[in-house]
Amino acid sequence: MFESTRTQSTFGLIFNFLEVTYYASARKVRKGHGNALLSILISIVQSLLFIAAFYFMFSILGGRTAALRGNFMVYLMSGIFLYLTHIQTVRGVMGAEGPTSAMMQHAPMNTLVSICSAALSVLYIQMISVLCILLLIHSVVEPVEIHNWPGALRMFLLAWGSGAVIGIVLMAGKPWAPDLVTILSLVYVRANMIFSGKMFLANMMPTMMLPVFTWNPLFHIIDQMRGHLFVNYFPNATNAYYPFYFTLAVLLFGMMFEAYTRKHASASWEARR
Repeated sequence: MFESTRTQSTFGLIFNFLEVTYYASARKVRKGHGNALLSILISIVQSLLFIAAFYFMFSILGGRTAALRGNFMVYLMSGIFLYLTHIQTVRGVMGAEGPTSAMMQHAPMNTLVSICSAALSVLYIQMISVLCILLLIHSVVEPVEIHNWPGALRMFLLAWGSGAVIGIVLMAGKPWAPDLVTILSLVYVRANMIFSGKMFLANMMPTMMLPVFTWNPLFHIIDQMRGHLFVNYFPNATNAYYPFYFTLAVLLFGMMFEAYTRKHASASWEARR
């Protein structure tokens, strides 16, 4: 008789979930630095360093001749930003609070809020970073022209979503085998430095080399992104359906795996290590 009998409507539950997710996302953005603006600035500087390094490498190796006719900086950003967004989302979701975290002691908090806030905080920072750098290039270097803005945005969101679902699987597996999951995440990040295809065009690759790269959904996303950015590039070796269905399938598996882990995980597992 001491339990509360007050119930919430469906709209109230959704609003409460969104409110908690908002505050958890803000906490994630400020987690590394007390000032959220500093977190965004660091992300911009990191992206600029990546762009400068690849620009210097292409200039030394003569790779600019193999690039698309168009804005060379946009060509570099199409690979670098999708790679950074994908990888940082994997890391962010994988490092989200699990079922044994102290944060789960707070009643409105749950693992779904933790996952959503981790993913949204990365999307927020990366979206602002790419817009700031595009504005800087457009104002200082040369005008930026995007052939298909909606299509490019879809590929950006698909790179973020595919990274989130992979992070969910790694997060769910971390309580069972933390060392193995850490190794797998490092291998995946290092492999994507090459197999994401951010440094070259899929249409210019030898046919015998394509199977080495086409397993990677990020390879398809980056190549399709360039098809939306440049009017004179038509991606024939990749498609957008594979990463989309890959994301849906891994999301289903990841949420089932996470629910099973949440049901069986115990704080004593970490204490034994």
